[in-house]
Amino acid sequence: MKEVYISDQDFENTEFSQSELQKGEYENCTFQNCNFEYFDFSGFNFNDCEFIGCNISMAKLVRTAFNNVIFKECKMFGLQFNECNEFGLSFKFESCSLNNSIFYKTSIKRTSFKNSKLIEVDFADCDISNAIFTGCDLSGAVFENSNLEKADFRNAFNYSINPSLNKLKQAKFSLSEVYGLLRNFNIEIDKNS
Repeated sequence: MKEVYISDQDFENTEFSQSELQKGEYENCTFQNCNFEYFDFSGFNFNDCEFIGCNISMAKLVRTAFNNVIFKECKMFGLQFNECNEFGLSFKFESCSLNNSIFYKTSIKRTSFKNSKLIEVDFADCDISNAIFTGCDLSGAVFENSNLEKADFRNAFNYSINPSLNKLKQAKFSLSEVYGLLRNFNIEIDKNS
């Protein structure tokens, strides 16, 4: 099947789990209120695209290319970003739910996560240096052997990051959430003093 090249198109209110989206390259396209649950994006390329209010949960991302892609208000449970095409991998997330997704061993420097739920997300062995986590819930997120240098966690909450297992040089944290850095050391902190 021949791959298509589609640019400057808007896709709205479409159930893509039933009607097929053609495999190929999509540039400067917008997908709004579309359902891609369990969709197979393997080998697709998205450049300068925007997904708004979409359900992309449990989609396959084998060799999928995301270059400068914005996700807003999307449901994105259980995605394996570690299977994406690493070349030019760059995206932003705003008000998304990425629970149980995997970024294991990806290089996603300067990624912006804003007001998103990142519950039990796997960031092990990631390079997320200079990333920004604004208003994000990181309950149960895994940070192990991760490069978090210059990352901004000042407005993130519920994280647990072991400083002895991650690179944290010049990372930013708020005093109110600093317990998330000390939790692994089995020490008592009196929150009333």
